[in-house]
Amino acid sequence: MPPSLRALLLALCCGSAFAAPAEHKEFEATLHAPFRAEQADARRTFSLNFSYPGLEQPATVYWKLELLNPEKRVVQVWRGSSAFTGEDVPAQVVWDGRIKGAAAPAGLYTVRMRAILRGVHHDDQHGAVEQDWQIAVGPQPAARMPRFAPLPDGRARRDGVPMVPATASLPYTVYLANLHSQSNHSDGGGALDDCKGAQEPLKAKYGPEAAFAYARGRGLDILAVSEHNHMYDGSDGTNLEGDPTKAKDLFKAGLASAAAFNATKPGFLALYGMEWGVINNGGHINIFNSDELLGWESNALGELMADTRTPRNDYAALYSLMRQRGWVGQFNHPSHSGQFIVNGVPLGYTPDGDEAMALCEVMNSTAFSVNDSETEKRRSNFEQACNRLLEAGYHVAFSTNQDNHCANWGASYTNRTGILLPNGTALTRDSFVEALKARRVFATMDKGSQLVLTANGKLMGERFTNRGPLKLVANFASSAGKKVAAVSIMEGVPGRNGTVTEVSNLATSTFTPAPGKHFYYARVTQEDGNVLWSAPVWVTQE
Repeated sequence: MPPSLRALLLALCCGSAFAAPAEHKEFEATLHAPFRAEQADARRTFSLNFSYPGLEQPATVYWKLELLNPEKRVVQVWRGSSAFTGEDVPAQVVWDGRIKGAAAPAGLYTVRMRAILRGVHHDDQHGAVEQDWQIAVGPQPAARMPRFAPLPDGRARRDGVPMVPATASLPYTVYLANLHSQSNHSDGGGALDDCKGAQEPLKAKYGPEAAFAYARGRGLDILAVSEHNHMYDGSDGTNLEGDPTKAKDLFKAGLASAAAFNATKPGFLALYGMEWGVINNGGHINIFNSDELLGWESNALGELMADTRTPRNDYAALYSLMRQRGWVGQFNHPSHSGQFIVNGVPLGYTPDGDEAMALCEVMNSTAFSVNDSETEKRRSNFEQACNRLLEAGYHVAFSTNQDNHCANWGASYTNRTGILLPNGTALTRDSFVEALKARRVFATMDKGSQLVLTANGKLMGERFTNRGPLKLVANFASSAGKKVAAVSIMEGVPGRNGTVTEVSNLATSTFTPAPGKHFYYARVTQEDGNVLWSAPVWVTQE
């Protein structure tokens, strides 16, 4: 990096902050359900964790845990509550492996958590968190999977391995990404030995260049540093003394930092973008390819602290601007209610949004983890909210990221977003954006495993008209020889605003859909409990 740019970054990042971060004042609840029991029987302990950074008044968290049998019937329920001040509150549920006094029959069960916060100033329903995970009881035969050789990955490309189609595979290269993280250009970049949550804006130790170098050193191919768009004034609120020139120059310096890193580190893609929006009655959206800083805040002189004005919480207007500019976005950690509201409808659909929004985070490790050994157990599942977006009509693929606020970019867990580029295509921001627009993406909790869905030979992400039978194939590969415990082929209807359901539990499934529009995606659970999600295909059946 040129000395002048380095000096600019240091000067801009070290100004004073005007308020402690409040952007992550939201209720977080996670469930860790061991996929397999440690003993020969089914006994295991389910671990729940609740937090609310910056909670301003005492509250009570109420939770319910349900065990569903393989037929999806509730067979056991646990409930609990705890006084809550916002600090981490753990809870454990010990299951003895029995149902109504008898040993639980073998099979794949579901553990479902619902947690809600009572006593805070906003609508209590906004504090509701729902998620579920599969568990295995007793021995499970490995699922029958089609023959599929792993696609070459970014490391193979860096090592000079020819990018040719593998036997029984496809002519694509997989690049592993973490598409959601922060540095000291907003409220991230905290040193691991002193990182206890979101950092004061522009005050932490590490900036984007450190993030890119760290992620590359940990084997990632792509890191997106996505800074909160409204923190460039050095405040989590509105800094009336803010200097708009400094704010805009800091954003430009971040873009230049990514470009400089890419110029000297071929085979790795450093992305610098923004996380637009606020949590309270809003929702966070990552924008990956904007060279304009978007915002709504002005200083005391009425000067906009951004390049381009975008009204706060006006998602319809944002989607229109994104479509006009050709920007692509990601729904970050979506909630079931109270987020991404359009015309009073949460997760509301617009044609512009459908064009601009390419990804939905389906699973994340906790944003404030200081784990750097890829073993973080606090993980959130957003599949239900992503399904609501799909049912609303959005054409989104699944991603899984880490939302790192501490200096462990990509290292808190083994989850990655897989990006498919045609063999021989250079990894650049343009080729990355093209892959996102084509929805050539899968989400994996295991960085050594891949999942690619095909439909009558067409690749996941495609939209096509079909006549007659439809053959769906969930192509799975593991570089570590992992086996598959369960496969689910999920089906929904765009624009129906209904429920996504399992249509098959076979990796190769052939059937004739009902006339009309459908989407299908594959979810695969490995024998170790790690899950993969393919991108959907969208089929209009004639």
